[in-house]
Amino acid sequence: MTEQTSGKDTPFRHADSDRDTARQVPDTPQTRSPAYRLAFADEDFLLRRELRSVRLQLELMKFDLLMNEAGIDSTIVLFGGARIKRPEEAHSSKTPALAEMSRFYDEARVFARAMTEKSLEKGGREFVIATGGGPGVMEAGNRGAADAGGRSIGLNIVLPHEQAPNEFVTPDLAFNFHYFAIRKMHFLMRARAVCAFPGGFGTMDELFETLTLVQTGRMKQVPILLFGREFWEKIVNWEALAEAGTISPADLDLFRYVESADEACKIIEDWEPKDARDSIPDR
Repeated sequence: MTEQTSGKDTPFRHADSDRDTARQVPDTPQTRSPAYRLAFADEDFLLRRELRSVRLQLELMKFDLLMNEAGIDSTIVLFGGARIKRPEEAHSSKTPALAEMSRFYDEARVFARAMTEKSLEKGGREFVIATGGGPGVMEAGNRGAADAGGRSIGLNIVLPHEQAPNEFVTPDLAFNFHYFAIRKMHFLMRARAVCAFPGGFGTMDELFETLTLVQTGRMKQVPILLFGREFWEKIVNWEALAEAGTISPADLDLFRYVESADEACKIIEDWEPKDARDSIPDR
């Protein structure tokens, strides 16, 4: 988006016009100097350590502006493992346990399709599927939305190994991030439900941040659905946390276990917002 395409006009010369004009100036020692570059068009300048706060702001603003322009009011967030294969590829999984979890690929796909169909019935602005944009469960979520003929969001992040958005993310809603913190913030800003499928460190990080925000009243309570009770109870001893007193027994009510897409859809449909935790409003 540029000033000329933002839908707002001003009496001043547009920044993109000056950017294009500056590219055509005579080639001299002065114009070749980094100091002569327009600050907003100077990539090396924007990447300086001192500009970190500006880059954080840019990542916050870009996603928010484009989501508003796309008319997306709320999302259904899917977290889950990138290593969970499509069922037809499960034989290539590294362990038998991981191969068995390929069923969650299908469940995520069915769930995303069902939620997208409901979204389209309401105009496609609510309950839009949002994933991390990668493979595995994330791909299944975006694929299910595509099956229903709807849009879906992918929030990728630059990693040391090569990565690209999965092919099912709506191209205009495929985002890329540098900061994990801003990415996680955007996952939850419009979330009407959060669904966590089996996964690794990234999934755990995303789930526990969500639980912490709701527990501390920094985020309104939404359905937090954990697909696969057997997996989650094996990985996290929730009851031990409550027995040790490090969480309250009431905190165990912040999430629900589900085994199927139908079960998850029903919980979301029947959900009534709760204000018991006195969420702090955004300002």
